[in-house]
Amino acid sequence: MLGISDRANVRRYRTVMPDPRIIDVQLDETSLGWRSPDVEQERRIAIFDLIEGNHFAPQRAYADGYAGPYKIKLQSEEGRLGIHIHREDDTHLETLVLALGRFRRPIRDYFAICDSYYQAIRQSSPAQIETVDMARRGVHNEAAELLKERLDGKIEVDFDTARRLFTLICVLHIRN
Repeated sequence: MLGISDRANVRRYRTVMPDPRIIDVQLDETSLGWRSPDVEQERRIAIFDLIEGNHFAPQRAYADGYAGPYKIKLQSEEGRLGIHIHREDDTHLETLVLALGRFRRPIRDYFAICDSYYQAIRQSSPAQIETVDMARRGVHNEAAELLKERLDGKIEVDFDTARRLFTLICVLHIRN
């Protein structure tokens, strides 16, 4: 049986127990342009999958020891990505800004291969679709590795989280 001081320690432990995950994702509406139904579907799936399973651990120590869960808002402006990080209660923790110059080519390549993939789905054989899909996954995986590298020391993410975040970064770069 726990004594009074033991119960207080258990409660204190529960409040600082790390929960390094994203529980909500918003995309800045001013950063978004028109999206095709295919792109809108990719966005919905990426957000759903991201919230269902992710590892997201900002490396900055917060004064009160807060270690998740997090709500994030992604914003693209003037060649930079803003990752606005909030507590579960919507209190702002920090904004991480990444230059997107190194992502220009992966984003362009990903758009091109996705266009090929959507066309293949509509008019190609299963073998052709599989070939294009493998190429699409390869581009996506390389971009996810680049994102992990760019976040190193700032935010720890796993590979699947990086892939889904890259998808959302791409959605932010679609223009009319």
